[in-house]
Amino acid sequence: MFVNEFWTARQRAAHSLHEVSYRACFKPQLPRFFIERCTRPGEVVYDPFMGRGTTVLEAALLGRVPCGCDVNPLCAMLISPRLVPPTVAEVATRLAQVDFAAATGQPEDLLVFYHPRTLQQLGALRRYFAGRQESGQFDALDGWIRMVALNRLTGHSAGFFSVYTLPPNQAVSVKSQRRINERRGQTPGLRDVPRLILRKTASLLREWDSTQAGPFAQAAARSVLLARSCEQTPEIADGSVALVVTSPPFLDVVNYAVDNWLRCWFVGVDAERVPLAIHRELEDWQTTMRRVFRELHRVLRPGGYVAFEVGEVAANTVRLEEAVLPCGLAAGFEAVLVLINDQKFTKTANCWGVSNNDKGTNSNRVVVFRKPGR
Repeated sequence: MFVNEFWTARQRAAHSLHEVSYRACFKPQLPRFFIERCTRPGEVVYDPFMGRGTTVLEAALLGRVPCGCDVNPLCAMLISPRLVPPTVAEVATRLAQVDFAAATGQPEDLLVFYHPRTLQQLGALRRYFAGRQESGQFDALDGWIRMVALNRLTGHSAGFFSVYTLPPNQAVSVKSQRRINERRGQTPGLRDVPRLILRKTASLLREWDSTQAGPFAQAAARSVLLARSCEQTPEIADGSVALVVTSPPFLDVVNYAVDNWLRCWFVGVDAERVPLAIHRELEDWQTTMRRVFRELHRVLRPGGYVAFEVGEVAANTVRLEEAVLPCGLAAGFEAVLVLINDQKFTKTANCWGVSNNDKGTNSNRVVVFRKPGR
């Protein structure tokens, strides 16, 4: 076991394309640490619980072939557009083609989040996407605009479509937002949807330049992104993956369906039908992880590595690194080491009133496995 600060905990210390919010995501420095040490350009890097796509994007930025899977269909919507970045001018031209006054009859409950005009614009954008999909015209540029809009639905500054609410990696319930509005004495102000989409686009692309486009595009063109359980992934060939870097759903900590209900509404996904699992018992979590490790053993090449980040849960009383070790060993992996990246709490944690290392997920606890062979 190795304990140190192996990568920085500072905000905005990675490429600007990563700046898309998603609950319980790790920092890009974590996959970079392993990608740079365990792979070469052109090799496949896989994340079976890809979330917002941190490992996938970092792999492409480093010239590796990105591969990802997640049962939540929102995840592919959040990462696939960032593998084909447009220009700000292209986004502006496409937005000018959207009739933002075209929608009426949006859910009145959402007025606790949005000004009536803002909600109308969001409805018009939903209508535009539905029409493009129905006609078969929905393309990568539409995907980019949808991805940015998903990231701007709710937040705690004027850069988001909503009135002040919790951090942008989740959405509170309508009832909870009413309480927030009452407590703060606030009403939703007008937010111009296309203007904010352009503003966020410029922010995401601020570090993107033409020198990155060649190797990045070649890697991204070979990417595989799956919206399903990672326990069976026949699209990924036997022994084709050089490195797995991932973080599975933690034990009874995060309810992704509840967090993403508003995003699901925006893209027309029935959140209740997404088969997300919440494991309340450690034995159930381990049973699922054993199935996952068996599939990872199939897709990983001999000599390849798995970096399995498990964080901390239950105020440090449950050490998932100890629970995951037998799962990997049972699948045929060798246990190499446990790496603990010790760091201070971040800005997002402070939003929850947590300012020390006594609660929540405070450090990265990474179990590293190796598949026997060359």
